[in-house]
Amino acid sequence: MTERRDDAALYHGVVAHKRARPKRHSLRYRVFSLLVDLDQLGGLERRLKLFSVDRFNLFSLSLRDFGSHDGTNPAAFVRKKAEAAGLGGRVARVRMLCYPRLFGYAFNPLTVFFAEDADGKPLLLIYEVHNTFGEHHFYQTVVDEPGAPEIRHSSKKAFYVSPFNTLAGTYRFAVRPPGDEVFTGITLSDEGGGLVTAWFEGKREELTDGALLRAAIAYPLMTLGVVAGIHWEALKLFLKGVPLTLGMRPILPKTRARRTAER
Repeated sequence: MTERRDDAALYHGVVAHKRARPKRHSLRYRVFSLLVDLDQLGGLERRLKLFSVDRFNLFSLSLRDFGSHDGTNPAAFVRKKAEAAGLGGRVARVRMLCYPRLFGYAFNPLTVFFAEDADGKPLLLIYEVHNTFGEHHFYQTVVDEPGAPEIRHSSKKAFYVSPFNTLAGTYRFAVRPPGDEVFTGITLSDEGGGLVTAWFEGKREELTDGALLRAAIAYPLMTLGVVAGIHWEALKLFLKGVPLTLGMRPILPKTRARRTAER
């Protein structure tokens, strides 16, 4: 049996946030994301010198960062979720869109898993959300129209992320699956209407050692910058007078992050 192409890529683009109230605020940063076929990580690691799995390199992935967070391949976690959602064995491929580790460090506010059929059409989307308190949560949806160019759905907010938002509200997701371009957008709305909109839009570049080297030169501290940017923007919101909601954050047990993955 011929091993299929790993279809890995970098997506270069912009992540942007816009807050409507109680104070208007926006941010825009240039970033890149990594797309990998989770079933082809071994072949990907063999053909690239600057990328490793569970080993230090210029770029790397640590499997403990995703899914069940126990070091197993997140593809197994996604397939388990797909089976529980009634998709049986229809998932032929699992792709993951995330920030890779750069010089051994990464923080992923949002990771998207695409569980796809044999034709490459998404059947299930899973969003893994991390906050800066060391916690994570999963949202997911079964795709009603697997061939649609854009997938839209909503989910009630169930996880504390920003110190300026409570748990109230509903997320509206809009996703254009990876191709020549990729788009992921989320709008948080509450009883007052739209509150925060965030999105990433990027253009595809084939994943090669040359592409990785160019990305390291263009974004030498990007993964550290993600966390620095989160705190910098939080400071600006605080100085604008946006009230903090830290007292409303549920305090999760230390084991919650691991147990959440099993739900």
